[in-house]
Amino acid sequence: MSAAEATDMHATYTGIQAVTKGHLPRRVWQKRYATRLLTTDFIVLALVIGVTQLFWLGFDDTASFGFPTSPGGEFSGEVSYGIVSGAILLLWMVVLVSVGSVDSRVMGVGHTEYRKITDSGVGLFAAIATIMFLLKLDVARGYLLLTFVIGTVGLLFARMVWRKWLKNHRTRGDYSNQVVLVGSHSSIRHIADELAKQPWAGYNVVGAALAQNPRDSGVLAIGNVPVVSDFDGVREAMDIIGADTAVITGADHLHPQRVRELSWELEKGEYSLVMAPSLTDVSGPRIHSRPVAGLPLMHVETPRYTGLRAAMKRSFDIVGSLLVILLFALPMAIVAIMVKATSPGPALFKQQRVGLDGAEFRMWKFRSMRRDAEQLLAQLDAADRMDPGNIMFKMKDDPRITKVGRFIRRYSIDELPQVFNVLTGSMSLVGPRPSLAREVVQYEHHVHRRFLVKPGITGLWQVSGRSNLPWDEAVRLDLYYVENWSMTADLVILWRTANVVIRGSGAY
Repeated sequence: MSAAEATDMHATYTGIQAVTKGHLPRRVWQKRYATRLLTTDFIVLALVIGVTQLFWLGFDDTASFGFPTSPGGEFSGEVSYGIVSGAILLLWMVVLVSVGSVDSRVMGVGHTEYRKITDSGVGLFAAIATIMFLLKLDVARGYLLLTFVIGTVGLLFARMVWRKWLKNHRTRGDYSNQVVLVGSHSSIRHIADELAKQPWAGYNVVGAALAQNPRDSGVLAIGNVPVVSDFDGVREAMDIIGADTAVITGADHLHPQRVRELSWELEKGEYSLVMAPSLTDVSGPRIHSRPVAGLPLMHVETPRYTGLRAAMKRSFDIVGSLLVILLFALPMAIVAIMVKATSPGPALFKQQRVGLDGAEFRMWKFRSMRRDAEQLLAQLDAADRMDPGNIMFKMKDDPRITKVGRFIRRYSIDELPQVFNVLTGSMSLVGPRPSLAREVVQYEHHVHRRFLVKPGITGLWQVSGRSNLPWDEAVRLDLYYVENWSMTADLVILWRTANVVIRGSGAY
């Protein structure tokens, strides 16, 4: 390596040290964040349990119990509800810790944290109900039910607030793992790009390690990621730059024995070793690890779109669409009158779209454009495309949009009539965006996987940027949903949709 390259390497190490030095050590921030979570959990549960007891029972009430002490006798007694409430509070806190709700692996990303919170509440309620039956405890059922329902909801809300706080800090690089990527040039670039898209996941890439030392190869950076060592010097480089996590991005040139040795080296300190497979956009429920002959084999299940889960989704769509129709019947009637009164033409706009298995269906919307909008599309498409590579035509300040149309599009009110499509079965509440036939003919082969499920009124792309997203990212999000859909994911998307609609961002 030349003197100039050596100087560059020294500057690189110094620069990374300056970046990582400003962040708390992983052990410190993980413990600090977990303490904040548990403190908040305790306050929420204490308030919920105390207020529920006060309004349901008062503080002077007592619960009675009795259980047999011999074949012919029974012991009975009374206990203050204050003691019962205190016991529930302590037991609930123990369960929250024991199920791993503050484990660093579930912090800030995915649904596991919320599932553990819900499971802890349901499991503890079931256990207490069983004990009540066996010991003949006469505890007010309404008090218990309200305590666990409101307590679980309160915990979920508190965790959501903390998660938002954590994500905001992680976008600045705080409260994150400082990562060195180890693998081939292409695999490092791929994983680095994927992690950069989601900084709130808590993996801040600060360096890379290739087969050859950068002093010998002359490769000092991969994109924006500086190369800090070869495979043999990973641990030493991590010590120097203050990294705490090594991520194996690919083993093309990395011998299994070296991976094993690296795992031994990282056991000696506060480090983690993570294996990143080349398979991306596959979520946890489809992935199962199974050790076979000392090999940690990863099983990836094929997505399933039939059976009980599909029946549950259809039932949820029917109930949800009926509820929306009942709640918004009057507002929809008012919008229809406004559209009709302010612009010549029908209140509803109907259009052929492509849905499940590539079959066409008629989709309904409130008309937000001029009556001759379809005739003007060709010249607008040629004159002013936001993104020439975008198959979907989206245009800011589209002259075809009416005044009322601009308002109802901003807050997605124009989509409300699609609940009738959901009710009749051609659409779902959540799914990929319904495609136009003229778009489908331009799709690459893999994009047709969108048609394995019904299109939805809302979906991942709608809650991740809407029209601001480039075409490739919108496709990736739709395919991710198709490959990994679940009822839990649908509920989360519907929750996020409400927030996006209120803000009105990304819609035009």
